[in-house]
Amino acid sequence: MDLLSLRYFREVARREHISRAAEELRVAQPSVSRTITRLEAELGVPLFDRQGRTIRLNRYGSAFLARVERALNELDDARREVADAAGLDDGSVAVAAETLLPLTELLAAFRAAYPGVAVRCFQCTPETMLGRLRSRETDFCFASQPLPGPGLDAVRLLDEEVLLAVPLAHPLAGRNRIAPADLVEEPFITTRPGHWQRALLERLFAATGRRPVIACEGDEPGATHFLIAAGLGIGLMPSLARADLSGAPLGWLRLDTPDCVRTLDLVRSEDRYLSLAARRFRDMAVAHFDERGRRTRAALEEMP
Repeated sequence: MDLLSLRYFREVARREHISRAAEELRVAQPSVSRTITRLEAELGVPLFDRQGRTIRLNRYGSAFLARVERALNELDDARREVADAAGLDDGSVAVAAETLLPLTELLAAFRAAYPGVAVRCFQCTPETMLGRLRSRETDFCFASQPLPGPGLDAVRLLDEEVLLAVPLAHPLAGRNRIAPADLVEEPFITTRPGHWQRALLERLFAATGRRPVIACEGDEPGATHFLIAAGLGIGLMPSLARADLSGAPLGWLRLDTPDCVRTLDLVRSEDRYLSLAARRFRDMAVAHFDERGRRTRAALEEMP
């Protein structure tokens, strides 16, 4: 039993699919199949139940996977710790977020400051973020919704007010504030369920006893303001976006409700070794969003 066999097994167990595991490992499918067969022969039990080309992790495989995950994670942490101590390389950082647009300035600044660090980014829902943290595929997740579960450590990066954006030609564009109850007939541009904008919209409307009218829903929050400006509807936008979209043909209103806010947390697995590269990224992220938050609050103070 060698480390390569264990890594192959972990990938197949996570995906319960030989071809997808081979694709992720960037090796030939027959090599993965032979490795799993040899491992099962060495252990003396099948690790997967097979029906045709379908495989499912069985009770032996589940028990073995828990130990393999723990062993490989410890070895990966040990490698990072030794590399940090020896100064052998600049390391790597993997991050995930619901949308990557708010991270562009941070990522550019980090790349300029630490050009030797490899950075990998993933766009995914909170549910997928949890899976990536548990599998250690990511070092950090930028979460705008609580990520439930034990063993997670979170640093609050931002608390910001969420505004209502409307087309400039919309009758509401001349107003400064509005209550959610006055928006029950308005068509909204929003994200699919699972994203923070949709969760907030449904929470605000729950108090009205109505459901929001959804004119358009998608997976890319960064497209929302284009659709609003095109006149397809109105939508919730974080106040950070107001400064970035100062030239866009949009009107901005505050919502008369005390909980129309978005939080942004930097979440990681608390038992994972935090490499030097990851510590540098965390510190830069905290400083970056602290500065952005101050600028945003100053701009909001100028709104009526």
